[in-house]
Amino acid sequence: MTTIATDIPDDSRAKRNVWVLVAAQAILGSQITMIMVIGGLAGQQMAPILCLATLPISMMVFGSMTTAPWLSAFMQTHGRRNGFLVGATGGLIGSMIAAYALTIGNFWIFLLGSYMTGIYMSAQGFYRFAATDTASDAYRPKAISYVLAGGLLAALIGPQLVKVTLDLTAVTFLGTYIVAILINLFGMLLFFLLDIPKPPKLEQDAPAGRTRMELLKDPKILVAIICAMVSYALMTLVMTSTPLAVVGCGFSPGNAADVVSAHVLAMFAPSFFTGHLIVRFGAEKIVSLGLFILALAGMVALSGVELEQFFIALVLLGVGWNFGFIGATAMLTAAQRPEERGRVQGMNDTIVFGCVTLASLASGGLMNCSGGSVVEGWTAVNLAMAPFLILAGGALIWLTLRPKATTAP
Repeated sequence: MTTIATDIPDDSRAKRNVWVLVAAQAILGSQITMIMVIGGLAGQQMAPILCLATLPISMMVFGSMTTAPWLSAFMQTHGRRNGFLVGATGGLIGSMIAAYALTIGNFWIFLLGSYMTGIYMSAQGFYRFAATDTASDAYRPKAISYVLAGGLLAALIGPQLVKVTLDLTAVTFLGTYIVAILINLFGMLLFFLLDIPKPPKLEQDAPAGRTRMELLKDPKILVAIICAMVSYALMTLVMTSTPLAVVGCGFSPGNAADVVSAHVLAMFAPSFFTGHLIVRFGAEKIVSLGLFILALAGMVALSGVELEQFFIALVLLGVGWNFGFIGATAMLTAAQRPEERGRVQGMNDTIVFGCVTLASLASGGLMNCSGGSVVEGWTAVNLAMAPFLILAGGALIWLTLRPKATTAP
């Protein structure tokens, strides 16, 4: 009996950290859903040309991409808590700059604020990795899944705050950014409850781990990055254009907020059981299911532009992202070595958010500049999903067909 008991991992500290990160995802994460709803609409209001309407969202994602490598390295040296405080500070400064830009109607200063918000977005991307730092192998996929489930509350809070604050001030959208400032100030306090030790300093003779090129030659790591990249980029491609498409088809900004809210709920609601599915069926199968659901989302979106079709397509888009992205994250964490953690995670998020940046940029161009109507633009956005789904699906098939001995990390 004693032998059996000692084999049971103690995940009490990991579970406490998961709850803190869930709260951070819910509270601080609500600012991202708020900005996803209004970023393109505010950009459309101030941009010199309509093709640049979604550039504020692109700049936020670009900020996340460019800060992920140094933020990951910073956490490796100074710990998760300090890294997350840096991220919340970036969100605070970004919201303040964006609020100022709205008051003077300056699009370019607004872009600077969006970029600074990207520092927070980058930090939020590491919540899922932080959840695994003190978790056992068995609890790790569940920890990732639970932390992302905190986005459920963000999905409820963010878009509803947009509806409440939309016309709260004389300057449209200003009230939303004032609330984002308060969210960052309050959310910082949560990180003082984290109990994640700083990574130990490597001894001179300790293994340094593989280089970035060597890591990319590992089939499991390469395919995990490809699948995460495609899942996140396609979700962003479609979601970025959604408020523009909904409003452009004659519905209200409130309707657009409701569609985005349903989408973000669908992104995170499956997280309560995604980790269990990964443990039971394997990460690769769950990623495959996610890619299939993303394809279904595109087909529904192409079938028409009634409000219910927007809702169904965006719900499917959210579920597909959840399975694809969480599954890919589980694949990545299983393939890395402890000494490679910071390097792998920083490289992964740089590549993923680099492609997400391109997707958000392409979204505005396809939506506003690829046809003579909103419907033609929306069609172009959804047709663009196909080649990338083929890429990710092909990569998974290639990994599955490789001999098992050569796919070991």
